[in-house]
Amino acid sequence: MTKTPASTAALQLADKKHHAHPFTDPKALAENGSRIISRGKGVEIWDNDGNKYLDGMAGLWCVNIGYGRNEIAERVKSQIEELCYYNSFFMSATPTQIELAETISSLTPEGLNHIFFGTSGSDANDTASRLVRHYWDLKGKPTKKTIISLIHAYHGSTITGASLGGWPAMHKMGSTLQAGYTHIMPPYWFEFGRNQSKEDFGLKAAQALEDAILLAGADNIAAFIAEPVMGAGGVIPAPDTYWPMVQEICKKHDVLLIADEVITGFGRTGEWFGSFTYNIKPDILNMAKGLSSGYAPISATAVSDDMYAVLSAGGEISHGFTYSGHPVCCAAALENIRIMKDEKIVEYVRDVAGPHFQNKLQEFADHPLVGEARGVGLLGALELVRDPKQGEKFAPEKRVAIRCVEKGFENGIIMRAIREVLEFSPPLIITTQEIDLLFDRARYCIDEVAKEEGIL
Repeated sequence: MTKTPASTAALQLADKKHHAHPFTDPKALAENGSRIISRGKGVEIWDNDGNKYLDGMAGLWCVNIGYGRNEIAERVKSQIEELCYYNSFFMSATPTQIELAETISSLTPEGLNHIFFGTSGSDANDTASRLVRHYWDLKGKPTKKTIISLIHAYHGSTITGASLGGWPAMHKMGSTLQAGYTHIMPPYWFEFGRNQSKEDFGLKAAQALEDAILLAGADNIAAFIAEPVMGAGGVIPAPDTYWPMVQEICKKHDVLLIADEVITGFGRTGEWFGSFTYNIKPDILNMAKGLSSGYAPISATAVSDDMYAVLSAGGEISHGFTYSGHPVCCAAALENIRIMKDEKIVEYVRDVAGPHFQNKLQEFADHPLVGEARGVGLLGALELVRDPKQGEKFAPEKRVAIRCVEKGFENGIIMRAIREVLEFSPPLIITTQEIDLLFDRARYCIDEVAKEEGIL
């Protein structure tokens, strides 16, 4: 029997009564009703009323191969029929877990050959936090506990993930900022360094890491965590001088380096991992989102050979999740990676889509509402300001970026707002024509807000 689709009003009512949304104001949701997304294909999604949107955010930075890939559906169906679930505790494993771990280790930077599975970027970062502290305990340096992160960084929304990240609103909620985490100036030139060259500012931002290490004492610092490109915090690529100096500092002071590649992994920057784009050699690399293109919840923490040699000599690793390496999720990830390899999607981002995307993004550089256009690969951001020359910001109550996003929905595109920054992260399969459409419509939305503000 074919089920009659529920009306949008009925779904919104049920949603209001029973569904608690993440990162949402419940009062605003109750007043306006949720947007019911019912279908997706390629780079487009449809709401329950049949309105079509070009998804400029790939869901939540994750649907890299696009919506509606039947190959993954078939692979998942086959895995469910063969083995729907078994755990990886107590010296057990499934074939898909083993195959995926081997596949991931063939793609990561050299020496990252040991893969610990989870279900989200948040728990991957939790895993990294526990492993680095356990590592230093085993090395006989139990005071090395503090992990340094960046202001504006996002590393998840568990208590540990929120503590790792540098979002004050998340720290304030429930007073969940744990001890053992500290945050330093990020390599965010527009916010912190416009009075100097990007090259000089990159060195200054890296020096902030060494200053924090020296202030606390290197014997108290376990690790530094950062994204190759800051994602949810505003799509912030570091100046070229930043990462070489950061790695020198970590090595000099015996501090582990954690690369959070939850967003930048699996082709987003035009390489399999952003660590290749910026020549980063991390001790731990976390991944999620693009690992399965969002088709199933899965994450992984890749640990270096040197670290794992210490961890494996220390007895039982008392950490894990019921769904670590869930065989169905592993099957989805394996099929996702196969598709990416067979269709040469990473190469397409590197050679075609990424350069075209960045060229179109830079066309906004002289817009009267844009202070900076920045990005890499298929990641982009537009920093919205009242006066680009002076860098004068809008008052938060103006909600300029959010108004642009709302106009985007009215005009068939999806963007994201953080502070007064518009973010873009479309599916990696997006065509150059679709990139043109995305930015043409984005320009219209920004122009309309500029007119409302008396700037155009």
